[in-house]
Amino acid sequence: MKVMTIFGTRPEIIRLSLVLNMLDQHCEHVTVHTGQNHQENLSDVFVRELEVRTPDVALGIKSSSFADQAGQILARCDEAIELHKPDRILILGDTNSALSAVAAARRGIPVFHMEAGNRCFDDRVPEEINRRIIDHSSNVLMPYTHRSKENLLREGIERDRIFVTGNPIYEVLEYFGPKIDASDALEKLGVAQFDYLLVTLHRAENVDTHDRLASIVEGLSRTAERYGKPCLVSVHPRTASKLTEFGIAPSSDKVRLLDAMGFFDFVKLEKNALAVLTDSGTVQEECCIFKIPNVTLRDVTERAETIECGSNILSGATPEAIISAVELALAQPASWTPPDEYLAANVSSTVTKVLLGYHSQRKHHS
Repeated sequence: MKVMTIFGTRPEIIRLSLVLNMLDQHCEHVTVHTGQNHQENLSDVFVRELEVRTPDVALGIKSSSFADQAGQILARCDEAIELHKPDRILILGDTNSALSAVAAARRGIPVFHMEAGNRCFDDRVPEEINRRIIDHSSNVLMPYTHRSKENLLREGIERDRIFVTGNPIYEVLEYFGPKIDASDALEKLGVAQFDYLLVTLHRAENVDTHDRLASIVEGLSRTAERYGKPCLVSVHPRTASKLTEFGIAPSSDKVRLLDAMGFFDFVKLEKNALAVLTDSGTVQEECCIFKIPNVTLRDVTERAETIECGSNILSGATPEAIISAVELALAQPASWTPPDEYLAANVSSTVTKVLLGYHSQRKHHS
């Protein structure tokens, strides 16, 4: 059996890392990197760090407008599918790269979707539209949680096409734990354990509008001053570009804008932070697992289980709300219990077995 796995961004590479290596051992496996994150420190570094081999196909699709990027992804992935003729295709998440599911579905090739069923129920979030398109173009849905499975069932997807696998991030964090612990990121940045705030910010709804981005940056500045702590911002290239375009800069010298960093360094900083402020889905999950107070700089989240277990607070974008959310996050000890699906230990094996062993009499996309 020939399997093609298509990916293009940092979160996909992180979550897929152990799955990719397992598929290499058990089938003919073709990997395709779309190039959606084409900056060296956002993709190539993660491929090297996470022990993933060089992709078989590198499409080199550069970031651009959604329409142009999505069109290129569909066309170029369709060409790769035609050339390699896989029996099955694996994708993960809600990125534009995962829209390759549409090209595969049009060719009648079964699509297996990890991270299916995530919903924030807000169509102003670009990824929310992608999620529905990808899920309803896929043959087999592999949600991380039972909550996400219920979302799929409510949308009319048949029960026998859904397999809850658990979240792959715990297995990845455990596997690379020694390398994470060996990172000297704190020493290099001159910060002490639990004596700094860590920030990531990259989503279109946060950085593409001047007023919202300026409001969040001011909230970070006021929070850093309020606690008298360094505020380390891992700056995504998209965010860096918008800060320059809009002429936005922190009002506090405690806010330090850092180049986007490698996986091991970032996670080392994350698990030793006083609190983490983020709009990243992966970081919300990691903070829940590490029991690090987390403020999500959004109005909604597709990780509602992190809200319910007590690890996460939604702050929105106003400075006052951000400060209040951080105060609330730090007011209570980290006594929550992560959802069981966040502590699944063998997700790569589960996904491989579903992918290679699934057979159905139903003719999907026929």
